[in-house]
Amino acid sequence: MIQTILIPVDGSPNSGIALDYGLYIAPKFGASLRGLHVLDIYLIQGPMMTDVTATVGMPPYDGYLDAVEASLKEKAAGVLASFAERCRRAGVVCETRKNIGKISDTIIEEAETADLICMAKKGEHFHLKEGGLIGSVAEVVIRRSGKPVMVIPETFREIESMGLAYDGSAPAKKALDLSLRLSEQAKWPITVLIVSADAARAAALCAEVEEKAQEGTADCEVILSSGKEADEILKFIAEGAVELMVMGAYGHNRLREWLLGSTTSHILSRSPLPVLLIR
Repeated sequence: MIQTILIPVDGSPNSGIALDYGLYIAPKFGASLRGLHVLDIYLIQGPMMTDVTATVGMPPYDGYLDAVEASLKEKAAGVLASFAERCRRAGVVCETRKNIGKISDTIIEEAETADLICMAKKGEHFHLKEGGLIGSVAEVVIRRSGKPVMVIPETFREIESMGLAYDGSAPAKKALDLSLRLSEQAKWPITVLIVSADAARAAALCAEVEEKAQEGTADCEVILSSGKEADEILKFIAEGAVELMVMGAYGHNRLREWLLGSTTSHILSRSPLPVLLIR
């Protein structure tokens, strides 16, 4: 189960909301928090610094890069000290880490010894490189980490119930397993949404969910809908019946995503709720 929750923090308001959620859910699972601040290698010695110095027409003065690194380390110390103090006040066990590297790669490496990643939809520097609707760092972490990732919106709401979008895919089956365990432990009722215009397929998926739910004690119900999957999920979220949405992440191949768009990215970019994704 969830014992260690990794929270990347960069001092931005959005990463502060991620910590709000971490402090809220950690006691429900008896988990500890790990705050990670990454000193972005691109800001210290990468192409960005080269571009800046070329633009002004002069190389950086002696010690300039050292001064930049020292400033970033000072900021990191402040961010992590604030993280630790908030955890202390909340009575949540925590540890902090400061690493230098590419942000997404460093988060993925650190997540190898964590059970859940809780991160902001868009961090401090999302616009400086690839950008994207949900932030390039978040998307890379979701695709490559192999761990559940809870993507946090810009506002905090207490979680009292959860929803699951289920389509029978391999990621969705993993999401169902995790959702039922979380539901039992946190006492969050779970509503499973199945979107299919094929009545026979919908009935088969419903039977899969009900059979799995009967193995435990989770409070689980299933609702059926037809229409475009992403639209129906967003409609379900907008109804306000749940405070957390769970999904299998990126269930289709990259070519189909490029041609038709990704349901995962569509939901993440528009959901006002935290979305828990299982790859």
